[in-house]
Amino acid sequence: MPSLILLMIAGAIAYAWWNAARAASEHAIVVGRRACRAAGVQLLDQTVHAVGLKLRRRDDGRLGLERSFRFEYSHDGTDRNRGLMVFHGDRLVAFTGPAPAVASSLSAHEG
Repeated sequence: MPSLILLMIAGAIAYAWWNAARAASEHAIVVGRRACRAAGVQLLDQTVHAVGLKLRRRDDGRLGLERSFRFEYSHDGTDRNRGLMVFHGDRLVAFTGPAPAVASSLSAHEG
C-alpha cells in the first residue's frame, strides 16, 4: 500500500512538471507571435523550442526556474533567422529577435 501512495505522489509530481512546462511553452509562443507581429515579420513553424532550463534566484530572493526558448522568423519568407527568449517564471527577462526594442512592449501586454 505505501508503494502505491508513493507511485501516486510521483505521478502527480510528474504531471505538475509536465503541465508547467507546457504552460510556459504556450506563453512563449504568445510572446513570440506578438514580437513577430510588432516587428512585421513572420513567425516560422508557429512554434518555439525549449532550449534551456536553469535554477535562478528571483528578484525576491526565492529560487525559480529560468526557461529559454528559441524561435525562427523570416522577413520575406525566404530567409530564416533565429531568436531567443528567456523567462523567469512568466516574466520575459531577455529577448533577441526581429526587434529587441519590441521586448519592452511585450511585457506590458501580457496577461
